[in-house]
Amino acid sequence: MGNNTKWMSRWNTWVAPTRLPGVFQRQEGGHLVRARVVDPTTGKKKEIRKVLPKADAVTALKWLEDEKNRIKSGTPSATPQKTRFAEYAASLFERKVTRRDIKSARGRERWEQTLRHLIGGTRGVKGFGEMFMDQIRPAHIDDWQTGIARLITAGDYRPASANGWLGILKLIFKSAKRDLGLASNPTEGVRCFDTSEHPAYTEEEPNTLNADEAHEFLDCMRSDYPQHFAMTYLGIALGLRPSSMRPLRRQGPTPDVLWDQNVILVRRSHTLGNEVMNCPKTGRRQRISVPPELMQVLRWHVETQLGTPEQQEPELLFPAEDGGFRNEHCLRMPFAEVRKLIGRVLRLVEAPAGGTQGGTQTDPSGTPNAKTG
Repeated sequence: MGNNTKWMSRWNTWVAPTRLPGVFQRQEGGHLVRARVVDPTTGKKKEIRKVLPKADAVTALKWLEDEKNRIKSGTPSATPQKTRFAEYAASLFERKVTRRDIKSARGRERWEQTLRHLIGGTRGVKGFGEMFMDQIRPAHIDDWQTGIARLITAGDYRPASANGWLGILKLIFKSAKRDLGLASNPTEGVRCFDTSEHPAYTEEEPNTLNADEAHEFLDCMRSDYPQHFAMTYLGIALGLRPSSMRPLRRQGPTPDVLWDQNVILVRRSHTLGNEVMNCPKTGRRQRISVPPELMQVLRWHVETQLGTPEQQEPELLFPAEDGGFRNEHCLRMPFAEVRKLIGRVLRLVEAPAGGTQGGTQTDPSGTPNAKTG
């Protein structure tokens, strides 16, 4: 434009129209674009106005046409929000709790612990907390994963734990791609940490008992830890998780043990504190018909093992001594002790009759006395 350019004050700046529709030259340089287009998501006209201080007229027109087409198609803005990882991860966690995507106290605890690692870092491995979501690249993910792999090699963490962190990291970016309009997900294609050299169970330390071992295990539980015998028996017989057995109700308006019908209703789950979910961990409620022998064990438990007034009053089948829920680790110590006792007994089978091994003795009849030693 020449010296005859007619400048006018519009939109808090001095501009002049060009031959291109919606494109205005700015007196201080560059161009301003403006248009109105119907937004299909509302049915109303939406104003487009943007200053492009370094763009020529043709470039400005191209930007304007692209933006008009984007609005007409209903596509959200491709420009991601400047949101830090810590801020977005915390807001996503809160949203999932509110929507009941994360129901249990254990699930919330797992997320909280994982976010501490992902945001603040882990033993010298830098976290993502202060980084902007749209600036995190695959290289950043690779650096983090390499650092965690070093900690696994050093024996600081198991790969299964690290894979739990990685799973939540992937979920965060999958949600962020949609919520923030990220151009890409930097965790796509990232492989889990190798667990092949860290088996959970081995031939020497299996996670199962054969029939003879199960019988011996239960006998030892009944003699040494009778207060935990019925729960152990029920768990072995039905394959139930402790979290499904701790909230079982033996009485009250909605009992889970139907004594007259020989039926157990599995419909709740307990993880931490006094919080109970009104569904099992698997999400599938069960009505299980059980043999009379199992019901006899449960009756024995109610009649003989609820020794305190606090235990006799509540509805729970397996209350703690104070009447509340048993701790999630209530079986850990008894199981560990019984395992030791059974280990001594099983080793004694290979010892000479009447001999001793590992400090365990036999009585004159040759029967192992597991409490001795």
